[in-house]
Amino acid sequence: MKNNEYLSALEYFIDKMLVMKNTINIDISEQIGRLCNVLRISRITVTLYDNYRTVMKEGNATAVIYDCPPCDESCCIVRRNITAADTAAVYSAWQCAGEDEWDEIEIARINRLLDMLFLFNGRSKLIKDAEKLIFFDHEMDIRNLKYYLHYISGLCTKKKIGSYAAIFANLHRFSVINQQIGRENGTKAMQLFIDAIKAAMTEDELISRVGGDNFALLVRKENLNGILKMLAGTAVTLSEDEGGRVMLSATAGVYIVPDNESVSSPADIMDRIIITSHIAKASGKTDPVVFNKEIMKQNERITSISACFPDAIENKEFQVYYQPKVSLHGYSIVGAEALCRWYHNGRLIGPDKFISVLEKSMDICKLDFYMLGEVCSNIREWIDSGKTPVRVSINLSRKHLSDLDLTKHLLAIIDSYKVPHDLIEIELTETTSDLELKNLKQVINQLQNEGIAVSVDDFGMGYSSLNLITDIPWNVLKLDKSLIPQLKDEKNGRNKVLFKYVVAMAQAMGLECIAEGVETPEQVELLRDNACDLAQGFVFDKPLPKNEFEKKLGGFVYSL
Repeated sequence: MKNNEYLSALEYFIDKMLVMKNTINIDISEQIGRLCNVLRISRITVTLYDNYRTVMKEGNATAVIYDCPPCDESCCIVRRNITAADTAAVYSAWQCAGEDEWDEIEIARINRLLDMLFLFNGRSKLIKDAEKLIFFDHEMDIRNLKYYLHYISGLCTKKKIGSYAAIFANLHRFSVINQQIGRENGTKAMQLFIDAIKAAMTEDELISRVGGDNFALLVRKENLNGILKMLAGTAVTLSEDEGGRVMLSATAGVYIVPDNESVSSPADIMDRIIITSHIAKASGKTDPVVFNKEIMKQNERITSISACFPDAIENKEFQVYYQPKVSLHGYSIVGAEALCRWYHNGRLIGPDKFISVLEKSMDICKLDFYMLGEVCSNIREWIDSGKTPVRVSINLSRKHLSDLDLTKHLLAIIDSYKVPHDLIEIELTETTSDLELKNLKQVINQLQNEGIAVSVDDFGMGYSSLNLITDIPWNVLKLDKSLIPQLKDEKNGRNKVLFKYVVAMAQAMGLECIAEGVETPEQVELLRDNACDLAQGFVFDKPLPKNEFEKKLGGFVYSL
């Protein structure tokens, strides 16, 4: 055997094997053939064993790495490799039939070749395990978000992404299902739901877990409707002990990639399906929301507002407007609600344009604290100038309820202006979360202990529960305008009864009761007839800038 011929074949083998990510259970005849020919090898096999101690008894199926008969069955070299996990890989090489026996140099080189095969296969397994660790969600046994982005990136590079639609799905009311059948059974139901969707997918489609009960899918456009139908509702079967048949559904945000889309990035696609999924989830339904130009414009507006917000706070672009609260006995101003307006680039922007955007992040909390500071500054100014101030209510987002030191932060602002606590009222909206309810009770008790009034805002607008006003010690009940009977409403009789007894119940519980959104003298009369003593609305005044509102402090009386 010539050394040069051997070294050339060995170099060729190593170079070819190094560029292969997977060298296990695939044909490597082309890579190893020249070396086997030089070393006069007819066949190479590998057998994997679960435990090296039973290596002679128990083995898995043998894989043939190289086979070029005829083979001399009597002349074989065996190389056994034991891993740290006590498994074993046994490599065997047989000599070509009709050849002289291997010499010592050939035997040594064959042993090195079998060792290299073990190393290359170990490298392949390590790569495979690393990819599984990086790219798999092990609980659901599906790909994860990192792989989803990696896969999309590959399709974008190959300019094939235009054949697909991307979906971001969130299991609908899954926390309720977990409560009903238990978390373990809930996870099993989720797995069956995912398995059913995977079974309906083609090999080049993908479902990945983003985290919790959120999933990202990539499906061919022609299969989109079928997958969306499954997301809208699919029954999975557990045992009777586990909960029986369970119906699972998901809200879905969809981005149908345009056919001519060749430059989309994974980040762009994720942004679009997350935006639409938030819209779908907010609707409370399982109807999918498909990304379109209008949503794109809305997202650009959201991005613009979020980007402008820090400078707007710094430059005091947000202004306080005061809407009077009026006593229906004499029509005098007895309070006010502080409302936010944004004066930006020479124009006044209403709260409907920016509040919902800021509520998507903690920016809304920064704005609330800013507003409280501005109100306290104004009250301090009125007191110092000899005016008689009224109690002013400030709205707080529910996002504040995650702040365990909320009361401390509020008092720090109020007390920095030396504002009497009885001139401040905090407005909070109703909540449905058990955790939020617990935090809400704690905050209200703390504020009331400090002499600060607390009101429940927009009562009657949603699915208000009587527990909301029986379990929590509010000071003020603000009735949403939807609760006020409309004179031309066909259900006016029933609404009058409901309104009458809500007001009576609030007063019997010692709550102040104020109706907001009052727009006509007839509504004022209706409130008076039902003993609702306070009102707020356009029938008296729109929200006023500070300089106009302060002119009405101290004895101003409205006339209808």
